[in-house]
Amino acid sequence: MPEPTPVPMSATLAADEALARRRRAGERVLSMASGEIGLPVLPALEDRLAAAAGENAYGPVAGSPALRSAAAGYWERRGLAVDPGLVVAGPGSKPLLFALLLAIGGDVIVPVPGWVSYAAQARLAGARSVHVPVLPGQGGVPDPDRLREAVAGARRAGQSPRAVVVTVPDNPTGTIAPATTVRRLARAARELDLVVVSDEIYRDLVHDGSGPAVSPALYAPERTVVTTGLTKSLALGGWRTGVARLPDSGLGRALHTRLTAVASQIWSSPPAPVQTAAAYAFGEPPEVTERIAASRRLHRTVVRAVAARFTAVGATLAPAAAACYLYPDFEPLREHLAEAHGVHGGDGLAALLSERYGVGVLPATAFGEPGRPLRVRAATSRFYGETAEQRTAALEAVAPGTAGPADPLALPWIRESVDRIGEVLADLAGPPVPAPAPRI
Repeated sequence: MPEPTPVPMSATLAADEALARRRRAGERVLSMASGEIGLPVLPALEDRLAAAAGENAYGPVAGSPALRSAAAGYWERRGLAVDPGLVVAGPGSKPLLFALLLAIGGDVIVPVPGWVSYAAQARLAGARSVHVPVLPGQGGVPDPDRLREAVAGARRAGQSPRAVVVTVPDNPTGTIAPATTVRRLARAARELDLVVVSDEIYRDLVHDGSGPAVSPALYAPERTVVTTGLTKSLALGGWRTGVARLPDSGLGRALHTRLTAVASQIWSSPPAPVQTAAAYAFGEPPEVTERIAASRRLHRTVVRAVAARFTAVGATLAPAAAACYLYPDFEPLREHLAEAHGVHGGDGLAALLSERYGVGVLPATAFGEPGRPLRVRAATSRFYGETAEQRTAALEAVAPGTAGPADPLALPWIRESVDRIGEVLADLAGPPVPAPAPRI
């Protein structure tokens, strides 16, 4: 009997569980490993979910007509019109991504650095992942020139790459690939006959003033699948809902057939009450758009404040452009970290931050980077408070016309977290503490 496919625990979830255990044991910890958005449920969505609790029957495998129509409208407002019949809903965008890899078949091109689950899901699907670096400051989209080289090499070696995954905007770097790079990627995918799977779950969290996130579906509409969900924009991770937009082409219709067949064997149909609430959210009534705008302003304020703490000690990083992620590079401090702390790579740095300071981050190796880069991913999405009251106050601090402080950094619990990471980094980058002199 063959052995099960080896696959590690998700790095983000494993780090989160470890920190939760330490917190329960009374230790002081600061969680920056997980990208879960620590904000309350919008009351209008909570009401709709509660009202739909009696919807207990199986529904269509691809999702309810209401949800698929609402998702189609959501994409149409972003210049990506789609027939609702080519929308597939699932219990989260993560299962949808896995089902898509099963439906597409073949091996998978993933960006480096790239989200922790892409390569693991490819392995679970019985495929191999081909890692292609991104251009500096353009995370989430493999370098189109390197993509061509990698695909040619993989095919010479007998592999069969059929899909390339992109993340627009990016996790882990928090950056956005410009339209020129996305267009070049789409052209390369067409030349190489690759399906583009565009993970766009952070699209609505691009900070004000940053360039827009441009979908490859604009440049290769016949071969691009777009996925999104409500996990990040509306902090609904536990509700597990996601949608996929398939291309209106022969390839897209064939893929729709295979995807719904895979879904029928794994989740049968998405949870009905959640679909009802999600359909309302994707319709984007004013209270939903206002909540997302407030979340975006909150992310921008806090992530930029934390970015300043990293650069203050000499780490380098691309400007934060979306969501709550930072990907600082401690290469300028390599010699100091080696001499003062015995740290030679991101794994050691992440371990030191966790064990000595109780700060959870993820090393670059978790995102597919080879060697010993001194990069880590840090997320600020857990800084907003431990209670619903604190998290609501954090949102109100950035909402126009509301009472309370005009700056979320003035809230004591947010200020404490930001100051804490500043103290930790200053200690990390400071001079080594001399060993005590021996007694004579």
